[in-house]
Amino acid sequence: MTVWLLGDQLNPNAAPLQHDDHVLMIEAHGFAERMPYHPQKLTLVFSAMRHARDALRDAGYEVTYVEAESFGEGLDRYFEANPGDALVLQRPASHGAGERLRDVVADRGGDCTLVANDGFLTTPDDWDEWVADRESGGSTGDAGTYRQEHWYRHVRRETGILLTDDGDPAGGEWNYDDDNRETPPDGWSPPGIPEFEPDEITREVHAFVTDRYDDHWGSADLADFVWPVTREQALHALDHFVEVRLPEFGPYQDAMVEGEWALDHSLLSPAINLGLLHPREVVEAVVDAYEDPEREAPLNSVEGFVRQVIGWREFMRHVYRESMPGMDEANQLDQIRDLPEAYWTGETDMTCLSEAVGHVRDHGYAHHIERLMVLSNFALIYGVDPGELNRWFHLGFVDAFHWVTTPNVVGMGTFATDALSSKPYASSANYVNEMSDYCSSCPYYHTKTTGERSCPFNALYWDFLRDNEEVLRGTGRMGLMYSHVDDKDDEEWEAIEERAAEIREMGESGTL
Repeated sequence: MTVWLLGDQLNPNAAPLQHDDHVLMIEAHGFAERMPYHPQKLTLVFSAMRHARDALRDAGYEVTYVEAESFGEGLDRYFEANPGDALVLQRPASHGAGERLRDVVADRGGDCTLVANDGFLTTPDDWDEWVADRESGGSTGDAGTYRQEHWYRHVRRETGILLTDDGDPAGGEWNYDDDNRETPPDGWSPPGIPEFEPDEITREVHAFVTDRYDDHWGSADLADFVWPVTREQALHALDHFVEVRLPEFGPYQDAMVEGEWALDHSLLSPAINLGLLHPREVVEAVVDAYEDPEREAPLNSVEGFVRQVIGWREFMRHVYRESMPGMDEANQLDQIRDLPEAYWTGETDMTCLSEAVGHVRDHGYAHHIERLMVLSNFALIYGVDPGELNRWFHLGFVDAFHWVTTPNVVGMGTFATDALSSKPYASSANYVNEMSDYCSSCPYYHTKTTGERSCPFNALYWDFLRDNEEVLRGTGRMGLMYSHVDDKDDEEWEAIEERAAEIREMGESGTL
């Protein structure tokens, strides 16, 4: 038996590795020509794989490492040397990938056994039991719809994370969102991020990536590459977050500051999604800091981070499983427009959009509010095809995989399905102004809806609500917004529609 490790299954403590000391790894290159992937993403994945290979060999494993154009070509070469071998593969998180890979192995005379994916805190059985319990209690709502808050509390109850001995939430509340919506004061600057000097392997991979994939999008400058590529580096990044960045993470987690791409965010999602860190050890490290009286990690920061990991990450994984196939093609609002040119060039007078796209272009990363309330929100009210936005996220972010981007972008960001949200995350310029300092330097006026230099968010927002009234008016929590829609007269709507059309023309021509 041989354990087949994929590039996002690199945890040395994964269950299959505890039973077999023969490992197969295939570094497939051809897939990266399907999209103009960010070179930092490709550098990260291939470098992490090669470092994991060497670490496993140092630990006594016999590792066969194949560089090939495809998994099929790699398996051809492997089975030529190891005819009829039986492989054990953790079921990939992306829909249908396990079955496809098992068939590829079978076509070559081998056998592939799919086992549970060890990279998550909760299992499909955990989810199924929760869904069944809620259905039996009559509290699921519409079939095929799920709400994160219910799942989050369930996971905490089942695991005991941030619970008292009596089973109550630590501090008496399940979440501390009200404490986590601050913006930093003038003159504030975040702590520095951990930096890892690229070693010979990373430099070799980077040279290969930039030479092979010349049709990429995003910065290929190795000086911009800040991501851990080894287990040891990932653990260092975790320690740095807990000791340095965690105290201010909570209050400023939703904030946006001009010129700052990282703020106090953990920057751990790439390492977690590759398997260099397990979500359990990340959560335990943060909770340990809260429970240690000498470290005094604030509860609002700790709970906010725990929610991201055991709430949103686990929730998205399971909603994706339940909603595929089909979620990636969902488009309940029938949005069909192309992405504005600014998403590719970063050239726009809109400070918020320029900042967010710039962060992705330079680092393959933007934090969750930039993703949801700038990049996705603007695309939503502009009318972008959800599939096109999903593709952009997938190719541009270093932590992106199909199972991650699809529920976040198609489900939350564009409301292409109501599987996980009862209303769209759409807003005017008010939200950006409240949670950032962007509007103060922006040549667009966030207080104006129509006319010259009015913020594009505003006219698009009202135009979006009116265009999608048939679907949205009856949804929960949209009543107040539609009362404002009803208050506008014909003259105001004519000006809004004119400005929205003008903005879309500017978006298409690259003059936004």
